[in-house]
Amino acid sequence: MNHSPDIKSLIHSTFDQFGNVLSQHDFTPRLIEIGKVTYVGRSHARISGLPNVQSEELLQFPHHILGLALNLDEHEVGVVLLDHGEQLTAGDEVRRTHRLLDVPVGESLIGRVIDPVGRPLDGRGPITAAERRPYERDPAPIIDRAPVTVPLQTGLKVIDALIPIGRGQRELILGDRQTGKTAIALDTILNQKNKDVICIYCAIGQRNTAVAKVIDDLRTHGALEYTTVVVGESDAPPGLQFVAPYAATTLGEYFMDRGQDVLVIYDDLTSHARAYRELSLLLRRPPGREAFPGDIFYLHSRLLERSTHLADRLGGGSLTALPVAETEAQNLSAYIPTNLISITDGQIYLSPHLFQKGILPAVDVGRSVSRVGGKTQLPAYRAVAGDLRLSYSQFEELETFSRFSSRLDSETLATLERGRRVREIFKQSQYHPLSVPEQLSVLIGMAGGAFDNTGLSQIHQLEDQVQRILSNDFPDLSEQILAGKTITETDQQSVLNAVSELIQQSQNSLSETD
Repeated sequence: MNHSPDIKSLIHSTFDQFGNVLSQHDFTPRLIEIGKVTYVGRSHARISGLPNVQSEELLQFPHHILGLALNLDEHEVGVVLLDHGEQLTAGDEVRRTHRLLDVPVGESLIGRVIDPVGRPLDGRGPITAAERRPYERDPAPIIDRAPVTVPLQTGLKVIDALIPIGRGQRELILGDRQTGKTAIALDTILNQKNKDVICIYCAIGQRNTAVAKVIDDLRTHGALEYTTVVVGESDAPPGLQFVAPYAATTLGEYFMDRGQDVLVIYDDLTSHARAYRELSLLLRRPPGREAFPGDIFYLHSRLLERSTHLADRLGGGSLTALPVAETEAQNLSAYIPTNLISITDGQIYLSPHLFQKGILPAVDVGRSVSRVGGKTQLPAYRAVAGDLRLSYSQFEELETFSRFSSRLDSETLATLERGRRVREIFKQSQYHPLSVPEQLSVLIGMAGGAFDNTGLSQIHQLEDQVQRILSNDFPDLSEQILAGKTITETDQQSVLNAVSELIQQSQNSLSETD
């Protein structure tokens, strides 16, 4: 049968097109490793058949479930699940992703609520990240670090005056349950508004209602505009709780490497340690003290060592860490609190006794310390409140002993009265952080004795008026203080005279009203 020339040309052109399509594809055979699930638990799995899998590699299970390879045993791989694994069964296939666990980073994550893997939890659509970075990274070497000298103002008088924190420091917040640890962290975030500090709040093992309240508070006070919330709540798999603080740190390092200042809150690392203990026991790792694995110290040290102040040649960015830890019955010598105290650069201890007395924030000045100390404090604070920490601690001891004596000399009575007023001034309501001029106006009046003849019940009313003196009446001095210049005795006396005059006028108006 003879074909016409048109049909022949059509056949040839068809074969040519098919050949071009085949040439565009690579048909080189590839070896794909497919593992098989041999055991599935509530939060972990064991698989076989992946001889070349890497430690901490991300694995893909059916139903879009992710896992993290942690145990590389001879005949099987121990995997931590990053999603709930109720749908998994023995015999399911597991595929390698050939990449370590990484998280999205970038400006687009500011103001968002995400889980530790980078999936959005706020219903505002997918995350468009600038890049992805591994959730774990080696800390900056010593040669790349700079001294911590710039203060990170918390807005709380008792901390900024007595336990100063610097940008790049690691300051532990610890205390029993319900003593206001998260409140201090939130006030610190609120005080960073308009200060060019990116904030990251990492919730680890917290109840959903508690996390929702924190997010609502941040949104209400306008702090979510410069804050990212990373959530590994109590209902999440322990694997997500385990990677949560590392993911938050990776996000913070992105901004630090760009020369920006970052504040990261880990709330809390006690829950983080418990999640890691659960995973370690399930993966059959040898238990040690209190059933924690032997590398529990390294768990937190490699995390907190990533907080630093980079040298100027690397942009001068900083990452400040405020980890939260929980104590039981005020036991500071417990395993996890002791580990964290030895890793961090100081601690803010919250006393349940002070909390029950209504002394808020319930900071125990005697047990709290900042090992960076006055190097990060503005010179004006050191000039005004240099000896305040020692005298306040002495007052607390004197008050304790005075309860056993009915006869006290006039000097001791005067010291006790001054100390009670100092304690009253250090009280501060939540969600009301104070600027540096507002704090110093009150501290100058307190150090100069302007409140000595004021009743305890009147102090807070007078304090609200005193706070505005430095900003309103001495604007040039306020700018000098914020610029890092010290305050002279003449300037202190001028501010003290203005404070004393205002208090006297207020007391006279109150007496006329009565």
